[in-house]
Amino acid sequence: MTTVTFYEKPGCGTNARQKLMLTRAGHEVVARNLLTEPWTGERLRAYFAGTPVWSWFNPASPRVKSGEIEPEAIEAVAAIDLMLEDPLLIRRPLIEADGQCCAGFDREPVLSLLQRDDDLDDVQGCTRPEASPCPEPR
Repeated sequence: MTTVTFYEKPGCGTNARQKLMLTRAGHEVVARNLLTEPWTGERLRAYFAGTPVWSWFNPASPRVKSGEIEPEAIEAVAAIDLMLEDPLLIRRPLIEADGQCCAGFDREPVLSLLQRDDDLDDVQGCTRPEASPCPEPR
């Protein structure tokens, strides 16, 4: 069993399904509120190591969906600054487990925790895509 720190948007249906998968795989999930966590640029950047800047963004964020923010056109420093100002822009969940960090549910350490190497797209996207903007956290 591994203790998994899981930074989520409270009330997010997709995050709830992801936490359930980790729990069913025998892990202890410690959920934290991504939106109220006191992030620093350095700390946040650790979750994105080795991935392109555009992939750091939550594609379901109202500002991304509306076209106000174009992740493909943003440099790393500017991306982190935007995310510190508006945590809804951060790709969720942020995961910490066994000394590893990631953003999203489709890379390590998540794949090893779930003992899967297949596609996890079915638990990545928004469960309420018709809701625009994203419903407020409960």
